[in-house]
Amino acid sequence: MTNHCLYCDALIMNEIDWINIIFPKKEPALCQKCREKLELIKGYLCDICSRPIKELDPKFVTDHTCLDCIRWEQDPQLKSTLDKNFSIFIYNDFLKEFIARFKFRGDYELAKAFSKEISSQLKYLDHDILVSIPLSEERIKERGFNQSEALAREAGFSAFDLLIRTHSEKQSKKSRDERITQKQVFQLKEPTNIIQGKNILLIDDIYTTGSTLRQAAKILKEAGANQVQSLTVARG
Repeated sequence: MTNHCLYCDALIMNEIDWINIIFPKKEPALCQKCREKLELIKGYLCDICSRPIKELDPKFVTDHTCLDCIRWEQDPQLKSTLDKNFSIFIYNDFLKEFIARFKFRGDYELAKAFSKEISSQLKYLDHDILVSIPLSEERIKERGFNQSEALAREAGFSAFDLLIRTHSEKQSKKSRDERITQKQVFQLKEPTNIIQGKNILLIDDIYTTGSTLRQAAKILKEAGANQVQSLTVARG
C-alpha cells in the first residue's frame, strides 16, 4: 500500500501484512522526513501559555509564568480572560512554511497532518464546548476556508461558530506591539445561553502574542463562560 506525503509529495510505503489488511491503519499524512521536522513542545513550560521556559533567561520567569503572561495579567482589560493555552508544536521554520501554505495558499488538505495530535489533546482536555476562532467575511472569501474549523473537523470534532470577527489587516503583517494593542475584533454571533457556566476551549492554528485568543476569551467570559482555555497547533 502506498500514498504520498501531503507536504513534499514523497512516496510513503506502508508495510503490508494480514493484520493491516483486516484492520487497515489510517494512512500517514506526512512522510517520516517531514514528520521529524515537527518539534513537539515538552519539558518545563509556562503555566499559562505553554511557552518552553528553557529558552528564556530566568529573570523573565516568575512562579512558573513567563513575563509576557505576567504582563497580560496586569492588563485591566484582558487579565483573567484566557485561563490557559495548550500548544502542540514549536513554531520552527518548517512549521512556519507549513502553516503559511495551509493558511495563505489554501492547501486545506494539510490540516490532516495534525489530526492525530489534535484529536488526542481534545479527548484529554476537559471542556464543554469547542469554539473556533473565526475569520472575517473578507478573509473567508480570500482563503476559501477557516483554518481553525478545518483543524477541528479533520481531527473528528465539530467546533461551534459562536463569534464574529470584524475585518482588519492580517495578523501576520502586524508587529508584536500592534497585535497586543489592537482593539476588540470579536463579538457574539447572536445572544445565546449555551455559554453560561460552561468551560470553553478555543481552537486556532498559532499562539503568537496571545492577543487574539484573549480577546475571544473576554467576549465569552462576558457572556457567562466559567472557564476559557485554548488549543493551538503551534506556539510562536
